[in-house]
Amino acid sequence: MPLPFLTADRAFEAADDVALPFDDRERWRRPYRPGPWRVGAAALALLLASYVLFAAVIIALTGSVSEAGAVFGCSLVVIAAALRLLRVGVWVSDRGLRHVSFLRTRTLPWERVLAVRTAQQPVRWLGLPRTVQGEALTLVRRERPAEATPLLTTHGADFLARPEAFDRAADAVEAWASENRRG
Repeated sequence: MPLPFLTADRAFEAADDVALPFDDRERWRRPYRPGPWRVGAAALALLLASYVLFAAVIIALTGSVSEAGAVFGCSLVVIAAALRLLRVGVWVSDRGLRHVSFLRTRTLPWERVLAVRTAQQPVRWLGLPRTVQGEALTLVRRERPAEATPLLTTHGADFLARPEAFDRAADAVEAWASENRRG
């Protein structure tokens, strides 16, 4: 028996004109769910952090407090990295498009977006240097029309082996861009 209230992508009827509590267009939102590779990697990192936290408690009980503090600090770094890994992706709002990578976040207002389109091209496999033929959602900016920045790829951590999820996400980002682009 499906539980539609537990899923984020349930279908809403077109006749429902009631504004949902999370339907605030000013808030930054990811127009797709994080993929299983991203969630799995973050879960493994959090599992590792739990073992490191347990080790910090053992060290604090049997050894010096300064060593336990150093191990505790390492576990906090692993937890922060896992949480940042879950935030990586493309976020949209009425104000613009935000591309969040592991170390950097770039926000681009819709006025500076020339086009958002899907293209067949070599893409990186899970962000590694190895490239394979795939599809990429590219962003063309007004100040750099010759350069297209890939936002999402079919072989990234969110869409590997999930082509229909990539198509839905690309359509959602393209719809946000066409609806909010001005000028």
